[in-house]
Amino acid sequence: MKQLYPKVSIIGCGNVGMRYAYSMIIKGIARELVLVDHNRKKAEGEAMDLSHGAPYVSPVNVYAGDYCDTADSDLAVITAGRGQRPGETRIDLVKGNAEILKNIVPQVVKYSPKAIILVASNPVDILSYITYKISGKASNEVIGSGTVLDSARFRYLIGKHCNVDSRSIHASILGEHGDTEFPMWSKAMIGGVLFSHYCNVCQNKCGQDQKDKLEEIFTDVRDSAYEIIEKKGETSYGIGLALTKISKSILKDENTVLPVSSLLENYHGISDIYLSVPAVVHRTGIRQTLEVDFNEEELKAFLHSAEQVKKVIKESGF
Repeated sequence: MKQLYPKVSIIGCGNVGMRYAYSMIIKGIARELVLVDHNRKKAEGEAMDLSHGAPYVSPVNVYAGDYCDTADSDLAVITAGRGQRPGETRIDLVKGNAEILKNIVPQVVKYSPKAIILVASNPVDILSYITYKISGKASNEVIGSGTVLDSARFRYLIGKHCNVDSRSIHASILGEHGDTEFPMWSKAMIGGVLFSHYCNVCQNKCGQDQKDKLEEIFTDVRDSAYEIIEKKGETSYGIGLALTKISKSILKDENTVLPVSSLLENYHGISDIYLSVPAVVHRTGIRQTLEVDFNEEELKAFLHSAEQVKKVIKESGF
């Protein structure tokens, strides 16, 4: 993988793809961005618009292209697919978006066989698994955006409640990126202090309402996408930044621990499925997954999440 001049291809120039492209340019992570979309004119317009900010960012070549122009990419990010509509779950999207992947993935692999593939299309765990199956690539080279955004929402809401900078909070949402995800409260920390202990010194005393408040925070995390979609029709800024965080970890070989969606093998007895657990992300994709010591409630939630995702994968024919 080239480290000095990384090339990134973005497949899908909708809101998510373009928020991601903008974030990548602002942070100066890639030197070459190729935009591919079934609407070539839109891709060309987006490339022109992004390129006109050249005097204010690090050098980057942004252009629209076909799959042949993605050749030798270090990273291919798939954001293409039909978006979630008000009232729909992410699972409702699986059949249509799986068909779209059947056309995209072989082209990506044909022109960039060594590229890491990062999937953002929903339902991301199922589509990451399907991408892995279609691509024929090693599992560590196919990653889903997973619950990186959910965990960011989680940290933000904890920080807002506790009046603490969210960057000082270590807390994760794991499992499916969807309705069966769950909070890992037992390992949540603020400044190195377990959240359960921090509550004793927090100025925002919850008292007997603590359990209800924690449940409210998690419910807000889990349902925030539905609320945003209901209000504005789509979500894109948060996931754009989340994808940039994952991309930076890959392209700069950072060995960052992130709750990305990856293939699990005998993870608390669960195998052959993509779900989000803490994983070390570096230049070859997933270096390793870290097996978490769940408490009884968390383990039950994890197994339930795995069961539901496996059910949908089976129904989809993969």
